[in-house]
Amino acid sequence: MSMEARTQLYKKVKPFVAIILVQLGHAGMSIIAKLALNKGMNPRVFIAYRYAVATMVIAPFAIFYDRKKRAKLTYSVFAKIMLLALLGPVAYQNLYYEGVKLTSATYSRALFNVVPVFTFAMAWILRLEKVNIRRRGSQAKVLGTIVTIGGAMLMTLVKGPSWNLPCTYGHCHQESASAANKQDVKGALMMLAGFFCQSGYIILQAITLESYPTELSLAALISLMGTLESTIVAFAMEWRNLTAWSMRFDIKLIAVVYAGIVTTAFSIYIYGMVIKEKGPVFVTAFSPLSTILVAIMGSFILVETMFLGSVIGAIVIIVGLYMFLWGKNQDQKSGAERVVVPTAQNTATADERMTTSNQEFMAINMTSTKSTDGTA
Repeated sequence: MSMEARTQLYKKVKPFVAIILVQLGHAGMSIIAKLALNKGMNPRVFIAYRYAVATMVIAPFAIFYDRKKRAKLTYSVFAKIMLLALLGPVAYQNLYYEGVKLTSATYSRALFNVVPVFTFAMAWILRLEKVNIRRRGSQAKVLGTIVTIGGAMLMTLVKGPSWNLPCTYGHCHQESASAANKQDVKGALMMLAGFFCQSGYIILQAITLESYPTELSLAALISLMGTLESTIVAFAMEWRNLTAWSMRFDIKLIAVVYAGIVTTAFSIYIYGMVIKEKGPVFVTAFSPLSTILVAIMGSFILVETMFLGSVIGAIVIIVGLYMFLWGKNQDQKSGAERVVVPTAQNTATADERMTTSNQEFMAINMTSTKSTDGTA
C-alpha cells in the first residue's frame, strides 16, 4: 500500500476510531462512578471534586487560547453563569448520581439517551426551535420525541423477568422484586428530573453564548462556579460527615481524576475535531454505543442483572433517538429548520456533556452555518 493510500485510509478511519474511543471513555466513566458510589463515595463530594479537577484542566487552555478574544464579563453574563452552574453541576449532577446510586450503570446510561430529545421538546415548548409539522423531517422529530419518552416510561415502570448474561448467573441480588422495583422507579425519577434540569442548562448555555461567545472561557467559568456551588451544597448537607471529604489512592480518587480528564478535556478535543470534519449527526449517532458497552461491562465488572422491561425500554429509546436524529438531519438538509437559539461550533462545556450529554444536544441542534465562533 502506498503512502498516499495509507494517508487516505487514515483520514477515513480516524473519525470512527476517535468517536468510539470517546464512547468507550463515557462507558468507563459510568462503570468507575458506579464502583466508587458502591464503595461509599459521597455523590455530593464526588461532584465537587470532579468539577475542581475539570476547572484545573480547562482553565489553562481557556487562559491561553482565549487571551486575545475573550468577551467582556458583564453582570448579566455572570448571573447566567451562576444559574448555569446551579442547573448543571448542582441540580443535574446531584440528581443523576443519586439516581445512579439507586439503580445501575447500565440502567442510567440507557436512560441518558433521552437528554437530546428532552432538550428539543423544551426548546419547542419555549418557541426557541421552529417545527414545520407538514415536513417529514419535523414529523420524525416529533414522533421520535414521543417514542423516546415512551421508552423512558417503559424503563421506569416496567421491570419484567430478569435477563442475565452468563457472567451474572449465581450472583443475583437477594432483595425482593418489589423493593428493587421501588428503588429503580425512585432512581429513574431522580435521573429524569436531573435530565430536565440538564435540558434547561443546555438551552441557557446557548443563550449565554450569544453575549459571551468565548467557549473555553465560558466552560472554565461554569466549572469554577460549579465547584464553588457544589462545595457549598456538599458542606451544607454533609457538615456532620467531614470524613466524606478524605481521599486515598483508591477507586474514589480514580473516579474523580478520570471524570475531570478523560470525560472532560479529552472529550472536548475529540468532539470538536469530529464535528468539524463529519458533522453533528455523525457524533450523536454513536451515542447509543456507550449504552451497549456499559451493559456488557456492567454485567462482567458490576455483576448487574438486566430486566426485560429495561432492555425493551432502552431499545425503544434508541429507536426514538434515531428517528429524531433522522428528522433533524432531513430538516437541516432541506433548510426548513430554523433554530432561534444559536449555537457555536465546538462549544466546550463543563458538565456531563463535556463528558457527554450537552455534547449531544448542542451537536444535533447546530445549524449548518456558523452563527458564533463554534459548539460541543
